[in-house]
Amino acid sequence: RGNEEQVYQFWAIAYERQAQFDSSEVVLLQGLKRLPDDLNLYNRLAYAYKRLNKPEDEAYVYQDILDIEPENSETLKDLARVYGDMERYEEQVEVLKQILELEPTNKSAEGDLVLAFENLVLDPLDIYRTRFAHNPNNVSYGIDLADRLVAKDEANEAVEVLKKIIRIDNTSKLTYRKLGQAYYNADRLNEASDAYEELFILNPRDIHIAIIICDINIAIQKYAKALRWADKAISIDKNNGESYGRKGNVYYKSFQDCRSAAISLDDRIVATLAQNNFIKADELGYRRFNNSNSWLKDNEVLFSKAQWFMLNDDVKNQGYVTTSGECYDWVDEKLKKDSKW
Repeated sequence: RGNEEQVYQFWAIAYERQAQFDSSEVVLLQGLKRLPDDLNLYNRLAYAYKRLNKPEDEAYVYQDILDIEPENSETLKDLARVYGDMERYEEQVEVLKQILELEPTNKSAEGDLVLAFENLVLDPLDIYRTRFAHNPNNVSYGIDLADRLVAKDEANEAVEVLKKIIRIDNTSKLTYRKLGQAYYNADRLNEASDAYEELFILNPRDIHIAIIICDINIAIQKYAKALRWADKAISIDKNNGESYGRKGNVYYKSFQDCRSAAISLDDRIVATLAQNNFIKADELGYRRFNNSNSWLKDNEVLFSKAQWFMLNDDVKNQGYVTTSGECYDWVDEKLKKDSKW
C-alpha cells in the first residue's frame, strides 16, 4: 500500500523486458482497478497492446486517457495513427481535426488528414485551403492548393491564390507559369497573356513561353501582338521550325477571319505570307500546319503571277506588295515578287 503505482509500473516493465506483453497486460489491468486514473499505467497498457498487435484494445486505452485529459495532443496523435492502421478513416478524420484545433500548424496532421479524406474518396480541397490559410507564407502549400483548384475547375480561386504567392515571391517562374495556366482555364485570356509575359521577363530565352503568348493572342484575335511574339520566338532561335509555324498561323487565322467572299488582293497577300512561313517551318522539320498549307493551295487563295500581272507599273517597279485594307492594317511585312512572276 502507498506504492501501488510504482509496483504495478515496474512489475509491467519487468514483463516487457522479457517480451511477455500478455503478462504485462494482466498486471496493468490489475493496477488500473486500484488506480483508475493513473495515466502512466494507461500508457504502459497501450504500449502492451501495440506490441501484442491488438489495435482495437490500444484504441480503447487512448480513449480512456482522453476521458481524463481531453486535450492530450500526444494521445490524440497515437489514436489517429491506430485508426489509420485499422483503416477506420472516418474516426481518424475526427481525431485529426481535434489535433489541428490544438495545433493549427501541425504539418504532419494536415498531411494525414488529406490522406484520410482521399482514402474516404472525399474531396480534400478544404484541407488544402485550411493548410494554406494557416501557413500563408508557405509557397509550396499555395501551389498545392492552386493545383487542386485548377483540377476542380475552380480556376478563378486558383488565380487569387497564385497572386498571393507572387506577392510573397515575385521571382517564382513556376508560380507565373501556373498563374498563366489558371487564367487560361478561367477563359481570362488577356490576363493569361500578361502573366506569361511576366514569366518571359524572368526567362527571356524560353522560346516556348513566347509561343504560348502568340497562341493566346491568336485566340483573342490580337494578331499584331501575336505576330510580335512569333517574331520574338524566331529571334531566340532562327532554326526552330515551330516559331515559323506559329508566325504562319497568325497570318492564316487572320486571313480566315478577314477574308471576303470574293478573295481580295489583301487576302491573297496574307494567305501567301502564311504559306511562306509554313514552308519554312516544314523545311526545319515542323509539320504541324501542313494541313493549313494544303488548304491554301487547294482553295486557290494565294497571290500568284496572275495577280502580279494585273498590278500597275508603279507597284511592280517597287518589287513587292503590301496590304492596305483595314482588317490587315497591322500587317507590315512586304510580299516580295517571286522570281517566277
